[in-house]
Amino acid sequence: MRSDEAVRSEEAVRCSGLVRIHRSPTGEVHALRGVDATFTRGSLTAVVGPSGSGKSTLLEVLALRERPSGGEVLLGGEPTSGLGAARLRLLRRTHVAWVPQRPTHGLYPHLSACDHLAEVAALRGGDLLDPLDALERVGLAARADARPGALSGGEQQRLVVAMAVTGAPAVLVADEPTAELDDDSAALVLAELERCARLGSCVVVSTHDPRVVAAADRVLLLRHGVLSSEQHQGRSEATSVIDSTGRVQLPPTVLDLFPSGRAVVRRTPGGTVELVPAEGGAREAD
Repeated sequence: MRSDEAVRSEEAVRCSGLVRIHRSPTGEVHALRGVDATFTRGSLTAVVGPSGSGKSTLLEVLALRERPSGGEVLLGGEPTSGLGAARLRLLRRTHVAWVPQRPTHGLYPHLSACDHLAEVAALRGGDLLDPLDALERVGLAARADARPGALSGGEQQRLVVAMAVTGAPAVLVADEPTAELDDDSAALVLAELERCARLGSCVVVSTHDPRVVAAADRVLLLRHGVLSSEQHQGRSEATSVIDSTGRVQLPPTVLDLFPSGRAVVRRTPGGTVELVPAEGGAREAD
């Protein structure tokens, strides 16, 4: 049996130079501006950032639900940009689980909660050994025969999560899965996402929930469609990300040192790099 470390080293998804442009009557919106990131199996990654930073767009692209305007998404080392609609649909059914912000987008009104789990298990090529056990883990055992219309919004969200983790898919992508849940329900959902990662899935979650951030193995910060920094569990400091074009975002806490928006970059004889404010230097502290 392979060790947990061996599983965690396996690349599940890689995005290279991802660009996503949304077009509207008022012009173009650059939701992603050249994102480079790798996601491994057996890990839970939290994607954070302010509203409009590109989190949901990045997750839609990772889940193969949107095509990037530029760049590439590799699933298990295989490029996906040239795949047709039928092949992408098959991958989404069998290898990539999706938890949308609105749970009704992932449910069938004519199926019971138990039937939903059986349907997902069949699509992923496996048998659901105990659907009641799966529902019990998200607090829905007593609602096994209920259809989505009879479930509350929180119950629908927990059902969608139970469906997503069924069969431990290669990749699980969840967009704000705890945002509308009470504390107890959110804890059940987070426990399922962590369990799925332990079973070897690559789990990627966009979130504003500090509990999800605290549980994540890695936290990626997006700002203005650019991957700004990443922080690994157990490390006190975040690491700024340099993309393939050499672009780096400075943390907001030091931006006041560069009032002109310009910096001089110097390589020292010792092999380090200095970033010096240009055109007048840093602003005086009050």
